[in-house]
Amino acid sequence: MRALVVDHASPGHLTLTDVPDPRPAPHETLVRVRSFSLNSGEIHTATRPDTPDGTRLGWDAAGVVVRAAADGSGPAEGEQVVTVGHAGWAELRAVPAALIGTAPEGADPGALGTLPVAGLSALHALRRTGPLLGRRVMVTGASGGVGRYAVQLAARAGAHVVAVSRDPGRASELRELGASEVHPEPGAMRGSVSAVVDNVGGPYLVDAFAALGAGGTLVSVGRSSGADTVLPPHALLGDGGRHDRSIRTFYLFGDPAPDFSADLTWLAHEVAGGRLDPGISLRVPWTRHAEAVQSLLQGRLHGKAVLDVE
Repeated sequence: MRALVVDHASPGHLTLTDVPDPRPAPHETLVRVRSFSLNSGEIHTATRPDTPDGTRLGWDAAGVVVRAAADGSGPAEGEQVVTVGHAGWAELRAVPAALIGTAPEGADPGALGTLPVAGLSALHALRRTGPLLGRRVMVTGASGGVGRYAVQLAARAGAHVVAVSRDPGRASELRELGASEVHPEPGAMRGSVSAVVDNVGGPYLVDAFAALGAGGTLVSVGRSSGADTVLPPHALLGDGGRHDRSIRTFYLFGDPAPDFSADLTWLAHEVAGGRLDPGISLRVPWTRHAEAVQSLLQGRLHGKAVLDVE
């Protein structure tokens, strides 16, 4: 089969080449990949000089089951699925049942391919903040893949969503997705919030934490700014209605190994039903992978880049 592998001598540090077909274990389903999306963390790994040539990457992929798991777990042959795992930038992928969600027949695999890391991260980060109904919730990096899904899911859960995006041209789009307020930075907001999903880090995290009210939780999901997060001493004071605030770290693939099958299935049906916008900014054949990588590295995309496997 063909797969994208790291090749630092090629454009975008990736090349399309032949690799051995996967050999599914008895508990794994063999999936023919139709589309996958790129995540910034994967691209940074691919372009790092210390990542060896030949390394295979890819968390997100959607496709069709071509061989059901021998032990009877997972979906049946012919079902359309969305998957999360490793080495997904390939024609075939072997996946355990816990990392597969089923989708309605005829769902767009490109839209499904945006879900695994971005959709699951948004969903699980919001769950870590507690109940959302009637609460004011801030999402930084709201124009990105995780941010867009977090805005939509928080609004669906009944939150008053404060979206933070450095791109003023995204304000109307974010309001259409469910944001009640849109600001260029956390410090531009008035009042306090009950929860924060932070995708930016650095000074944004500092200012977002300062906006937390008593008992509020900030979940640190991403660090797209690449800047250090330096909290001044007064940031940790608990007086004046600032008591019991917390900052929580986030890692999607925790220990013990999570079962994402139900969440992926629910997200897939929401996207297929038009109730969640996948926010595809670029969609090209995977032969044009270098174009997609450069667009991500240059910050020209808001939302997701999708590659279709030919």
